Amino acid sequence: MTTAVLSVYLFLLVLLLWIVCEVVVGTSQEEKCVYLDRAQHLDTVGLSQDGDVIIGALINFYMLPPALDLSFTKEPYLQSCYEFQESPVQWAQAVVFAVEEINRNPTLLPGVRLGYRIMDSCSRYPHSLRSVMSIISGGNGTCETTRSSKIIIGDSTSTQCMILSRVLSPLHVPMISYLATCVCLSNKHKYPNFFRTIPSDMYQARTMAQMAKRFGWTWVGAVVEENDYGLQAVQAFMEEIKGTGICLAFVSTIFRERLAKDVDHAVTMVQSSSARVIMVFVWDMDLEVFLTELVRRNVTDRQFLASEIWSTSSHLLSNVALYTITQGTLGVAVRSAPIPGLKKHLQELHPSRYPQDTILRVLWERTFGCSPVLNNMVASQSGLPPCSGKESLEGVQNGVTDVSNLRTTYNVYLAVYAAAYALHSLLSCTAPNNSDPTVTPGCSSPDIITTQQLLEHLKMVNFTTQLGEMFYFQDGETPAVYDIVNWQRGPGGTLQYVLIGRLEGSNLIINESAISWPGNSNKVPVSVCTAECPHGTRKAIRKGLPLCCFDCLPCAEGEFSNVTGSLQCYRCPPEFWSNSLRTACVPREVEYLAFNETMGITLTTVAVCGAMMTAAVGVVFVYYRQTPIVKANNSELSFLLLLSLKLCFLCSLVFVGQPSLWSCRLQQAAFGISFVLCISCILVKTIVVLVAFRSARPGSASLMKWFGPGQQRGSVLFFTCIQVIICAVWLSISPPLPHRNLSIQGSKIILECMVGSVTGFSLVLGYIGLLAAICFVLAFFARKLPDNFNEAKFITFSMLIFCAVWITFVPAYISSPGKYSVAVEIFAILASSFGVLICIFAPKCYIILLRPEKNTKKFLMGKTQ
Repeated sequence: MTTAVLSVYLFLLVLLLWIVCEVVVGTSQEEKCVYLDRAQHLDTVGLSQDGDVIIGALINFYMLPPALDLSFTKEPYLQSCYEFQESPVQWAQAVVFAVEEINRNPTLLPGVRLGYRIMDSCSRYPHSLRSVMSIISGGNGTCETTRSSKIIIGDSTSTQCMILSRVLSPLHVPMISYLATCVCLSNKHKYPNFFRTIPSDMYQARTMAQMAKRFGWTWVGAVVEENDYGLQAVQAFMEEIKGTGICLAFVSTIFRERLAKDVDHAVTMVQSSSARVIMVFVWDMDLEVFLTELVRRNVTDRQFLASEIWSTSSHLLSNVALYTITQGTLGVAVRSAPIPGLKKHLQELHPSRYPQDTILRVLWERTFGCSPVLNNMVASQSGLPPCSGKESLEGVQNGVTDVSNLRTTYNVYLAVYAAAYALHSLLSCTAPNNSDPTVTPGCSSPDIITTQQLLEHLKMVNFTTQLGEMFYFQDGETPAVYDIVNWQRGPGGTLQYVLIGRLEGSNLIINESAISWPGNSNKVPVSVCTAECPHGTRKAIRKGLPLCCFDCLPCAEGEFSNVTGSLQCYRCPPEFWSNSLRTACVPREVEYLAFNETMGITLTTVAVCGAMMTAAVGVVFVYYRQTPIVKANNSELSFLLLLSLKLCFLCSLVFVGQPSLWSCRLQQAAFGISFVLCISCILVKTIVVLVAFRSARPGSASLMKWFGPGQQRGSVLFFTCIQVIICAVWLSISPPLPHRNLSIQGSKIILECMVGSVTGFSLVLGYIGLLAAICFVLAFFARKLPDNFNEAKFITFSMLIFCAVWITFVPAYISSPGKYSVAVEIFAILASSFGVLICIFAPKCYIILLRPEKNTKKFLMGKTQ
């Protein structure tokens, strides 16, 4: 209803109140009493009993009023309601029973007789407003007056309680609801006169959130009444699920005035959503239409979470057409408690005992199909035959006589007792068994009661129930106690709710083995937007979707996750790496160029073969040392060169195997010194060739004296000593050390030798390169000297290969990972060594072994001119 329409109703009600007050204070008998609203239904439906103090109560005996006429073309008129309910009759009788019980109690309100006035609220606020005004003013719609009530028990819905509280709050009239659960009503600033004997929806929503978390339901839909009861329940649920990983898939509302349209939309939402768990805060009459439509569309695989308003509904439980969809429902129910003597009271009900109880007459007509006869007059114009008077509820089992699970009824019962104890305190009543003999048992006059005083005393109510439980209000609230029920098939195939758990405070206890899930399944239903990410993955939220909808991304290399639904992956410790599934960390594989692997075996074999070839050439040269070709090529330098080449081949073996402190130091020193010795020999041989050619010219014979064998050996020693000094300084200041490299290949630990000082390593390589470059330049200039066997051109080729190999070595070494960098260096050593060996010694061995006729002095000197 819009604000404008509500304002109109409030204006009319205020006007009505003024009229009623005028009647109460005593207008003249001649004046005509006029009621503008003509609410015959409300004035005739209900029950009452006079007393010293009247307790007013609003019970929704009927559910559906006709559509309101808002044309404003005729007098305002609240039409009669329909859809009679049986359960509220029991609630009303709980008021009657409690009042009669209190009146018989000599210790509670002694000398004061309670009365009651119970009216229909019709589940709509125009009717409840009209009824409550009549109750607190004492008007009854017939221009007769009754005693007004100072306290209201009711109403049954949160929206109506909010409206009534706002209307009654300025009058300080307290109201105790037995079924209004909206969280908003806990606001004492807005609703200072509101109390309730049922826990707030905050606890109910918390219970549902706990159940969803317990069973792993992270994707939950909601179908709620479009009023404060439903909307505030969803709001409370959303507050409870913050940070729990649970999301609402959708929220669909149902409003009774447009029931067909809203049900169609809600069913479509449920049908199209991937959520398999649906939270429902809807009145059972509306819910029946919704569930029926789901069955018609064959949507039967949903798990419902029922609110207290329908979790124990006998009407829904008895609907056979809904068995396929409601079986397995989990519900939060208001706790049940016995009321001793109530069953007997209900069975003894008869219209003859309560002739003014119009509700009882309607119940009689519906139960027995006849109209009760009172004072020889048929009590209604229903057209039914008159009753015999022998009809009894004793053998009838319906919503009125069933006391097996008193839930709302017990809340009504507690509300009446809370009002009685507040009155007892306000009236300063004394018990008959008071120990002071001078004190007369009784209470002060009820005429002194004011609503404001009663409101203050109600806040301090604290008593022990007949069950031995302490009852009290804490800011108008009662402690949270719920039953958890499950809808299961009974022995006869009928559906019934079974108690499977309980909530006390924040402690949720559920017997999971006793639960029957939808479809008679033993497995908990799955309701997730996205299945939990498995081990080895992490959640990645999808943009624009709730947190429950996500993608599962594999963990990166070196990361792992061993928890289902992990939000992030974790780095492995430095010495570990993630396995192929990214579920755990395993020790990294240690890698180095080993002797027993294919590459190590290949390089070792080549190095050994090179050393053996060098040794073989040395043997040939030793054996043929007296031949002209060996003598002509400076046999002493040749042998020294062969020795250095053998050392070059063998030094490559130091690079193979697991690096250690001494192997790392020996690698670079052996490599640097061996190659410098080799290049020094070649450089001196090149100089010898140039000097020999120059000494053959006239006037240059003395050149060979200055570069004889001693000077040649000295030159080789000098060049080599420079490298020895460089290596010695390098090894003493910052030597190479073994290193466990964790950054090259993630899953492996590369064992390698760090060069220590980059400057030292650069000087070693640079010095080798400098000698090689000088040697290459000198050999290049001497390549066309007029010798029959010119060694300079072979030296040129060898240095060309040497320089090419080591120039390409630098980028290849830098770009090669792990053990392959070591393999590149060994390959460069072997390639350059083979280049020198083949280019310089292969032609000589060819002549010595295959062309001995050319191994003569005559041949070598034949073309020297």
